[in-house]
Amino acid sequence: MADLIVIAFDDEASAEGAYKEIQSLQTDLVVELAGLALVKVDHEGKAHVETPGPAGKVGVGAASGALFGALIGLLFFVPLFGLISGGLFGALFAGLDKTGIDQQFRDRVKQSVAEGKSSVVVYALKLTEDKFAAALAPFGGHIVQTSLSAEDEKALIHDLSATA
Repeated sequence: MADLIVIAFDDEASAEGAYKEIQSLQTDLVVELAGLALVKVDHEGKAHVETPGPAGKVGVGAASGALFGALIGLLFFVPLFGLISGGLFGALFAGLDKTGIDQQFRDRVKQSVAEGKSSVVVYALKLTEDKFAAALAPFGGHIVQTSLSAEDEKALIHDLSATA
């Protein structure tokens, strides 16, 4: 089972600090990442996404990378790597509604990450919760979390590949 965790911050500096800390937690084997993103929402409400890329040691395979990109796009209405466009956008919403990432979760994310705020989105395959929480405590933030079951993850990946 994978965990999708969104941590919302009131300021960009705290979000950036947490983002860097999560990357070091990957190195320390506290978390096994399938995806990681820093999302900054400017004062006009436009989201800007940063990912660690290949140098960030995030083990994203093709399917997991597409899934994570789709999740970022759907949560923040940001097309990531050109993945979300046209009919694919609607198909992905339909696919997400079948999983644990329902409209209520998306609404909580949108409310938590408003204009002028930032967030870190973590897609973790494995997570040592106590160590993860202790390492991120100094940065503050509000956590919105959901878990995807293995079946939900496979269903969403199937939906992605069927509409691509």
